[in-house]
Amino acid sequence: MTNRRSFLQTTAAAAFGSAAFSSQVTQAESSAPPNGLVHPGDVVLFQGDSITDTGRSRDKAAEPNNQAALGNGYAFMAAANLLTNTPDLKVFNRGISGHKVFQLADRWQADCLDLQPNVLSILIGVNDIWHKRNGKYDGTVEVYERDYNTLLERTVKAMPQVKLVICEPFVLRCGAIDDSWFPEFDGYRAAAKRVAEKAKAVFVPFHSMFEAAVKLASPEHWAKDGVHPSPYGAALMAHAWTQAVR
Repeated sequence: MTNRRSFLQTTAAAAFGSAAFSSQVTQAESSAPPNGLVHPGDVVLFQGDSITDTGRSRDKAAEPNNQAALGNGYAFMAAANLLTNTPDLKVFNRGISGHKVFQLADRWQADCLDLQPNVLSILIGVNDIWHKRNGKYDGTVEVYERDYNTLLERTVKAMPQVKLVICEPFVLRCGAIDDSWFPEFDGYRAAAKRVAEKAKAVFVPFHSMFEAAVKLASPEHWAKDGVHPSPYGAALMAHAWTQAVR
C-alpha cells in the first residue's frame, strides 16, 4: 500500500511539473485574456456528457456550488479550486451522460440560456463518434462541427457577453479504445479546435494533455476504460482547465 501511495503521489507531482504537461497548459492559457475569464460574482456553467456529469445530483441541480450537484469529476474539482480563490461565484454543472451536440441544443434554453452564465465551458464529442461506431447514431465529423458552430452562434446571440471555454474531446488507448478509433477521432479534435477559434473561445487541449500524461503513467491510470477519467485523470483535467481560464 505504501509503495502504491508513493507511486500515485510521485506520478501526480510529475504530471503537474513536467515540461510536456506545462506546454499544453501554456497552449490553453494563450487564448485567455490577461486578467483571466472568471471574475468575482460570475456564474460559471459546465456543460457536456458523462465526463462532466459524473453522477451529479439532479435534485440539487438548482443550487449553485453544491458538491452533490457538481458531481465527482473535473467540473467539481475545478469549481472547488475557483471557489477557494473567488468564493462569491455561482458554479453549475449541467452535463448529461451519453449526450451529443444535438442533444445539448435540445435542452439549451433550460440548461444554459436560462442560467445566464458569464463563463460557459463545454466538453462534448466522444459520444458523437462512439455512438456512431456502435451503430446508435449516424452523425459525422461534419455534422458535429456544423451543429457545434450553430449552438455557439445561438448562445452568443442570446448572451453577447458570454465567455466561452471549449474543451478538446479526448480518449486514451485502453479499455474501449483501440487504434481503430484513429485517425477519425483526430478529426473530431480538430473540429473542436476550429469551433473554438471561430467563436474566439479559450481552448483546453485535454487530449494533448493526456498524450503527455501517458508518458508518466499508463493510460489506465488516467482513464481505465479509455474514456471516463479516474480521480487522477479528473484532477489533471481540473488543473489544466483552471490554468487555462486564468
